Amino acid sequence: MTAARPLPPIQSDAVQARRRTVSLSTLDRVDPRTPEARLARFFDNDTLSLFAAADTSGVVAGQGLVDGNEVVAFATDPTVQGGAMGRDGCARIVHAIESAVRLGCPVVGIWHSGGARLQEGVSSLDGVGRIFAATVRASGRVPQLSLVLGAAAGGAAYGPALTDIVIMGPEAKVFVTGPDVVRSVTGEECTAVSLGGPEVHSKRSGVVHVTCDSEDEAMERTRALAVLLADQRDIGQVAGRELAELLPDNPRRAYDVRPLVNAVLDEEGIELHPKWAPNIVTSLGRLGGRTVGVVANNPLRRGGCLDATSAEKASRFVRMCDSFGVPLVVLVDVPGYLPGVGQEWEGVVRRGAKLLYAFAECTVPRVTVVTRKAYGGAYIAMNASSLGATAVFAWPTAQIAVMGAEAAVGILHRRTLAGVPAQRRPSVLAELTEEHIRTVGGIDRAVEIGVVDAVVTPAATRAAAASAIADALAQARPHKNVHGNIPL
Repeated sequence: MTAARPLPPIQSDAVQARRRTVSLSTLDRVDPRTPEARLARFFDNDTLSLFAAADTSGVVAGQGLVDGNEVVAFATDPTVQGGAMGRDGCARIVHAIESAVRLGCPVVGIWHSGGARLQEGVSSLDGVGRIFAATVRASGRVPQLSLVLGAAAGGAAYGPALTDIVIMGPEAKVFVTGPDVVRSVTGEECTAVSLGGPEVHSKRSGVVHVTCDSEDEAMERTRALAVLLADQRDIGQVAGRELAELLPDNPRRAYDVRPLVNAVLDEEGIELHPKWAPNIVTSLGRLGGRTVGVVANNPLRRGGCLDATSAEKASRFVRMCDSFGVPLVVLVDVPGYLPGVGQEWEGVVRRGAKLLYAFAECTVPRVTVVTRKAYGGAYIAMNASSLGATAVFAWPTAQIAVMGAEAAVGILHRRTLAGVPAQRRPSVLAELTEEHIRTVGGIDRAVEIGVVDAVVTPAATRAAAASAIADALAQARPHKNVHGNIPL
């Protein structure tokens, strides 16, 4: 069996092209969809150096600075055969990915492509496959971000899907096959937007992490995410904030956890997958200047219960952060796993196990804060001490148990309660509940046996989390990637 032919090398004129920077001012009259124009807009002005001059390959790649940080990027060219990728264009993308690995910096793909070039046949398919292989080899070694600004079909859909973070502009569409093929094969009526537009992938499929209302906003979001992962910085002192006021006085009342997430961070973070599985929040931001990831139950959605989809969403985020040495802060207010036939059929056991695996495998510092409650198996899944959490803190009014005390009493003492007259039942239930809390132990018992390291006030939470992360980072060996970031 003969070995596959290697992709063609980047032409020797790349050395000369590298010395030529591309500036926005030189592209005023150029079609804004061209890869040179899009790359120049993405990078800091006058910092883009192309790896090779633009040609008929349909792909342009180069390196430059994003807020002063080295980044490699490539862009497909929708003005040349609709951005379709041939063997030469694929070679440029592979070269860009491998260059980012050598430099140890993020790589950003700007996608607007119909997929493999039909006229090149299997040669173009082989080139696209090599893009996939290069992406997987780089997975977990350098951050890979995809910015989709137009249609991305076939191989150009799976290219972004293999990367760590996918951002979509307002005109973006991602699908394996377009509406015409779907209509001819299945008879289903659809448009490009209803098949693979931003709303579909941000809310239903979970393919995209961030959607934006304009191309400029999409560029800025991509830049900000690249900087968070490229320039993680050292952790410093943090000021206390009164976080208790962000939770309702009634412990049974639902609330949106996102203001609490942003208050824990130095400033508002960037939430990933905000519309998909919204009962859990995953955000990137900074704490004490250091890049951190935050995972938080959101009681506003499904009461904050874990379910199959939210467990999968959180597990991918945890593994991405672990891949790139990003510490984690886990804010816990979870009543358990969502029960139901639908959940069992959707694989809550299999998909929930991914979150257990992700936290147990994690090597970065990860601090858990129980704000209101942590019940049952969901207590474990949200980075419990038993899974190797760096530190577990609890607010003074928090509860940790197999289930809520009142519900537990209803099961354990159902015969006693059934024999009590209806008018006395509430008072007896309250007495039994207090006794159950004293017997089981609650937070005090959790501290006593070491599954909670300390009870902290809401105002001291930021400082406690930052200190625990700083201590762990000081004692740890330099972070070394131990796994890739498979798109769970």
